Amino acid sequence: MSDSSLERLSLNTATVRPLDRVGGPDLIAMVDACARAGVPWIAPWRQQFAEVPISIAARAVRDAGMRVSSLCRGGFFPAATAAERQSRVDDNLRAVDEAAELGTDVLVLVCGGVVGKDLPGSRQMVEDGIAAVLPHAAERGVRLGIEPLHPMFAADRSVIATLGEADALTARLDSPWVGAVVDVYHVWWDPEVDAAIEATRGHLLGFHVNDWIVPLLDVLAGRGMMGDGVIDLKRLRRAVEAVGYDGPIEVEIFNQSLWERPMDEVIALMAERYRKTVLEG
Repeated sequence: MSDSSLERLSLNTATVRPLDRVGGPDLIAMVDACARAGVPWIAPWRQQFAEVPISIAARAVRDAGMRVSSLCRGGFFPAATAAERQSRVDDNLRAVDEAAELGTDVLVLVCGGVVGKDLPGSRQMVEDGIAAVLPHAAERGVRLGIEPLHPMFAADRSVIATLGEADALTARLDSPWVGAVVDVYHVWWDPEVDAAIEATRGHLLGFHVNDWIVPLLDVLAGRGMMGDGVIDLKRLRRAVEAVGYDGPIEVEIFNQSLWERPMDEVIALMAERYRKTVLEG
């Protein structure tokens, strides 16, 4: 019997295996583990298709009675030359096709870091890159989710550093096929987060949960399991629901100590903490 409390829960697969690890559970094993635990959604990363072809992954998800909440990731648009920027656009076009084949209508964009110390120019490259991908995304029925990252990632991962910036970019692009993704790790600190969430009304495409541990042991791989840090997860969940978001809630945690534990154990802990710290209880 399915657990109705988990009906929106999604495993972002980076939670149970680092993206650069050789060996370990593949995407099919992750789908099977989620099915055993009653987790109905999964969010793969594109790197996993080198091990498991998309067609096989899509069939495994369907056969398990599960759904794909999103595909990670597109983006990384800024580059030093026009040829490099076109190459990034071409890669994002492929990512749109992969999302459609996998059976999800959300491609998460990690927009890309600063190029040549030109922050405004790099942000313009992001906007131009998304605009170039949008017609194909609309054709394939895939929405582009702009995920702002914490400002500490502006140099190398995303010059879109606040939810307010993502909202403004979405408004300028003015398409039903682009919106924002809220990851609590990146937005919890922002004094303008409530207004920024309100501005996502009608174009909020995803909600990711984890926690901010004190002290933060690693910028990238130091996220915590929900409940181990300082983020008020229930408040942020209520905020996104207040603007109409009722979609899947992804658990996305980069953490070495979790990667060293058995996958089924991590998924069980994820489900337990999700109930206690994200849902009303």
